Amino acid sequence: MIDTHAHLDGCDEAPELLLARARGAGVERVIAVGSGIGSCRAALAIAERESGVFAALGIHPHQAGGPEAGRLDELAELLRHERAVGVGETGLDFYRDWAPPKAQRDLFAAQLELAAELGKPVVVHNRDSDSDTAALLAGFTGTVVLHCFSSPGLLATALERGYYVSFAGNVTFAKADELREAARRVPADRILAETDSPYLAPVPRRGRPNEPANVVHTVAALAEVRGEDAIELATRIDANASAAFALAVATPSP
Repeated sequence: MIDTHAHLDGCDEAPELLLARARGAGVERVIAVGSGIGSCRAALAIAERESGVFAALGIHPHQAGGPEAGRLDELAELLRHERAVGVGETGLDFYRDWAPPKAQRDLFAAQLELAAELGKPVVVHNRDSDSDTAALLAGFTGTVVLHCFSSPGLLATALERGYYVSFAGNVTFAKADELREAARRVPADRILAETDSPYLAPVPRRGRPNEPANVVHTVAALAEVRGEDAIELATRIDANASAAFALAVATPSP
């Protein structure tokens, strides 16, 4: 099983403890996500020393109005690391609106160009920005992963364009009927699961810090709404992630 999106450097507990519990739950691979250059370096360091951990590296839209947005050259260098398997998370967030919309669009476009140049998938954050997100992605021909999918209005575009759609713990929430309907509609070869740790802990862990081990609950919920066997779905999601991120089995650095 795989957790395709975890902010391990943002969790209160040490990555080693979180990953040990994840492996005990059957979660053998994790994509550690960096948001900003310092976070990206931390994610890569974890991926270097921990078997089964890879890194997706980007500058978050919340950081688009600050100095991090000017560090794309550093990001590009980090993305050339052998454990770096994706660009992001990047994208747009017009709900929090912590950075000017134009600055967010410019930063997103720049990271899409970087992903295209490096031939890596892009991990997309989208909140209250469906139309702008779809428009900016229209010219991108690489692999797209819609992280923590929570925008049913973007589903038709995602299905038409063949994007990967990744579901987090919020798909288990009581009022998430629209997300569960979206999960039913995603093709078998395009569905992914994640924790977005330490955020959005799924039922029955809601109210506590999230961690990679909890992806088992999200997969179980997805299997239930899709009418599938949870073990078979977990295997398929693992294969989908391998295809999306071109994953190979990782070994710890000496």
